[in-house]
Amino acid sequence: MDIDPKLLESLICPVSQGALSFDREKSELISRKARLAFPIRDGVPIMLESEARILTDEDLRARP
Repeated sequence: MDIDPKLLESLICPVSQGALSFDREKSELISRKARLAFPIRDGVPIMLESEARILTDEDLRARP
């Protein structure tokens, strides 16, 4: 699954107000600043902090 690059440019992290990156393998939007991964379900980004996965130090090292 891919995400429209224009959509990705317009989305910001609801927690940190920072940039997001797309993890195609896990179908998540990543906020390094907030250390959260927001799921994408059926092509729709779920931008709720309560739905986000907390990123570990290992997760962050594995991502550029």
